[in-house]
Amino acid sequence: MSRSTTSGPSQRMLRVGEQVRHALSETLQRGEIIDPVVENAVVSVSEVRMSPDLKIATAFVSPLGVSDTDAVVEALNKHARFIRGRVSGALRQMKYMPEFRFRLDTSFDNFAKINELLKSPEVARDLGPDEQNNNKDEE
Repeated sequence: MSRSTTSGPSQRMLRVGEQVRHALSETLQRGEIIDPVVENAVVSVSEVRMSPDLKIATAFVSPLGVSDTDAVVEALNKHARFIRGRVSGALRQMKYMPEFRFRLDTSFDNFAKINELLKSPEVARDLGPDEQNNNKDEE
């Protein structure tokens, strides 16, 4: 069995990460966490990255409907062991139940910044007329 030389996640890590994301989303959707900070927020799980040994799951979340997103992430990390117990039923096929770590997902903010940069006059000036027309057609 040869290993590829790429440094990205393996197919197994991606597959298990997606299974964990689904199980985690269902658990958070049921509202089983008794914490006022988490109860008042809708938490979207955008991605789960697994460690190579599948023992650590880092979940990237976007709390919606709250102003203090860091407090929600902190509360989720505080209740990580409880969440781990609730998710274990859906992931019973795994040899080891992963430890959960929650991080704020900032990818949407990055997309918005890049979009603003692309629409800025400085960038529009550098685009040729054909490229500007193509960008307007895509909008």
